[in-house]
Amino acid sequence: MMKTEKERFYKACVERAPSFENQVVNITHVETDLGQMIAGATDKGICMLEFADYKLLELQFRQLTATFQAPLVQGDNPHFHTLGCQLEEYFKGERRNFDIPLDLAGTEFQKQVWLSLLKIPYGCTTSYAKQAELLGKPTAVRAVANANGKNKISIILPCHRVIGADGSLTGYGGGLWRKKKLLDFERDNLAKDQ
Repeated sequence: MMKTEKERFYKACVERAPSFENQVVNITHVETDLGQMIAGATDKGICMLEFADYKLLELQFRQLTATFQAPLVQGDNPHFHTLGCQLEEYFKGERRNFDIPLDLAGTEFQKQVWLSLLKIPYGCTTSYAKQAELLGKPTAVRAVANANGKNKISIILPCHRVIGADGSLTGYGGGLWRKKKLLDFERDNLAKDQ
């Protein structure tokens, strides 16, 4: 889909969203060192942080609307200020862990997988098999990989730290070049401390 088509779709999703009981998912653009991202937040916390060129962005918009039974509304949310500050600190090398509230949109298994990403230390990597073991489900490697692929909150839930068992970079919604840059960035910052 061309950029203008994505912009039209985004605008259409926001404008045609049905009205629900005062609950909304606020959407905004966030500039980062790796390109523009789209953030989503409910009153409970951040529910989406994806690169604007992500191929499945439209699907994620539909999933958020369905999960939260709320329209997408472009506008401000108190969580966006905190998100912007914490992302800026992260890209300056001043923040290694995020402490912003999250409002996860997924199955219970997906949520378990996504939250387990927070246990992977900054600047380190793990494999899908080790992540499955950490969850107590050593035979669920494919299911864990699939859940990681559906992570809607890039960087904060650091799925970029999960690599293939052979050490190769594997899929990343933001593109493998971004995954490599994030991993290199974190490793370089760790090296500065030593």
